[in-house]
Amino acid sequence: MSDTTVPAPVRRFAFAWRAGAGRVLAGAALLVTVALLPWLSRTDPALTVLRTRSAEQDPTPEALAAVRDQLGLTDGPFALLGQWLGGLAHGDAGTSWVSGEPVLPELMAALGVSLTLVLGALLVTVVVAAPVAARTVFLGSRRRLRHGRAGTGAAVLAALPKFLLASVLATVFGVWLGWFPSSGWEGPASMVLPALALGVPSGAMIGGLLDQSLPAAFNEPWARTWYAVGFPPGHAARHALRRTLPGVLPQLLPTVVALVGGAVAVEKIFNIPGVGRLVLDAAIAQDLPLLQAGTLTLILLGTAAGLGLRAARHRLLGPALREGALPTLHRPPLPVPGSTRYVAGACALVLLALVTAGLLRDPLHVDTAARLLPPSLEHPLGTDSLGRDLLARLGHGALRTAAVALAVTAVSVVLGVLLGMVPQASAGLTDVVATLPAVLAGLLVTGLIGPSVLGAALAVCVVGWSPYAAQTSALLQQERASGHIAAAVALGAGRWHLLRRHLLPALVPPLLRNALLRLPTAVLVLASLGFLGLGERPPSPEWGRLLSENQPYAELAPWTVLGPAAALVVLAVLAVTAATIVRSEGRTVPGD
Repeated sequence: MSDTTVPAPVRRFAFAWRAGAGRVLAGAALLVTVALLPWLSRTDPALTVLRTRSAEQDPTPEALAAVRDQLGLTDGPFALLGQWLGGLAHGDAGTSWVSGEPVLPELMAALGVSLTLVLGALLVTVVVAAPVAARTVFLGSRRRLRHGRAGTGAAVLAALPKFLLASVLATVFGVWLGWFPSSGWEGPASMVLPALALGVPSGAMIGGLLDQSLPAAFNEPWARTWYAVGFPPGHAARHALRRTLPGVLPQLLPTVVALVGGAVAVEKIFNIPGVGRLVLDAAIAQDLPLLQAGTLTLILLGTAAGLGLRAARHRLLGPALREGALPTLHRPPLPVPGSTRYVAGACALVLLALVTAGLLRDPLHVDTAARLLPPSLEHPLGTDSLGRDLLARLGHGALRTAAVALAVTAVSVVLGVLLGMVPQASAGLTDVVATLPAVLAGLLVTGLIGPSVLGAALAVCVVGWSPYAAQTSALLQQERASGHIAAAVALGAGRWHLLRRHLLPALVPPLLRNALLRLPTAVLVLASLGFLGLGERPPSPEWGRLLSENQPYAELAPWTVLGPAAALVVLAVLAVTAATIVRSEGRTVPGD
């Protein structure tokens, strides 16, 4: 707990100083790691650059030596980093090793595209999140909230693979109907489809988290008093949103950064020249000046977004947060509709049937005469581009997919909670790590240990803890500002008692909900790493890999992606409904 003998302005200044120092140190460490990437990858950067420039040129020793001399590779990574930083101080971000063009104009053009796309995706996020939480807002403000919600609709939308949704939107509304451009970046119309592909799953996740927090706000004494004296429902709704939004706002930071730096697949599908695609291409080509400039841009963007969201939280909570007079949110014991148990049972039966039927078939048998066959009695889910049975591959990949995704999510949650509980040390680190796309983390980890399932899992864990750390820090700050914490300290409660009896019970339910909504995302991020050769290798039948390798055939043979996508959605709904049932049977839990 914070030292109450120190004046509040001094504590706030000390926290801001530590957080700023943490951002600088974490950003510097990330830039140094990126500078070492060509040497960590155990591949000759001269060979990579030469092949990227011209695939036909013979990599003779003379040609490689010429590239090394031209780029200064013999000086070593730290000398190159120092030269780049020296030029950066004078407004020069260097020259691309591949194209030979200045880095800054290309990066600024890509950043403008990405920021425009982010604004459109954030608008879609708000538009989607609003109806997800609308029922709870309407009923809660009128004191008519009698039943809880499982949030299956939000889980379905949040589990939609963004690259698959992008392919469907591009095919239907771009190619078939011709309403919007399906490729390129030519004007506002080019933003519509990619913004929908990015914003719909993000909006469902944010709306689901907000929907689960609102009942606790409507259960506060002020809400009951306002209703009794006849305040308009809209007035209560606005204040309930103001009370619960600060707990959800930290989740917008990784969402914003992911829209800029992590939307590589969507940018590739729509052929959008954004920052994410630029940084990934630079990392693969080992174009160090462009990669360093892109990484620094993401760090600065993430830091600015983190500071802005933190200021918004303080603005919404007002003086109560600073003065330690913030009441604790307690979710009322709302019974769950009986249909929730039926939905959970149906999802479990569907997954069990898929796994059982799939395990009885050979997932590796190739039949080129049966390529891309539609569903039939012989192949209930059809076949893929090599004639392999999709039901067999789906069944054999189920346990591996679920186990790796659950392990990655569990590790990320634990790391996030541990680091989020010491915000003085981790605030800056959280903002910086949130800027790191999982693909870039995968490249860094692969450079150290090589491509493998373990490497992909570690890469996701490296960046996956930041949303949970941000949420933990925000919830702890609100909880520590509550009156019952001050009363417990006054009565002699120690740190362990406060942690076990007050803080952890307030953290676990919302963190669990967030983790379950992000579970399908972990599967898809692992898939994207495997698709780039950084994780699960062919012919593994892991679900995310099935989506990635069959995505090019989505228009010609949609069943090749519908099966894995539907299984992923069913898994997400099962996880969310099961957690809702367990929570309802556990009665009221503070902080949810």
